[in-house]
Amino acid sequence: MAALLLLTAASAPPPTVDVSITGLRSAKGQVLVCLTANPKAFPDCSKDKASVRLAVKAVNAGHFNIAAPADGTYAVAVVHDENSNNKMDMALFMPKEGFGFSRNPAIGMGAPKFKSASFVVTGETHQAIKMKYML
Repeated sequence: MAALLLLTAASAPPPTVDVSITGLRSAKGQVLVCLTANPKAFPDCSKDKASVRLAVKAVNAGHFNIAAPADGTYAVAVVHDENSNNKMDMALFMPKEGFGFSRNPAIGMGAPKFKSASFVVTGETHQAIKMKYML
């Protein structure tokens, strides 16, 4: 019986985050996606080696899945990288490209805190992200 339970647990599919994005102003470029469980690395996943980072063509970014490393509490940040240079372009401290976060927290000065964008992932979880553009 114990062997059967181990086999079942080992074959369970990894948790996934089903993401839908609305409000892209164009189908140009790509959407850079960051999934992290590290509050100190949010929203810049480059500081988190355990994060999941991917680029999705903007034309396909309306709906996609992210495989999470394990069940847990995560936050997602996305950037509409319209010129495909793999970074968010800025103009006088203002983002020139679109951005969005899981749970669509209110945006003040700077990015939201991890706590306001975080959600629990167990099995398959859905997040609907609305893009925001400042310029």
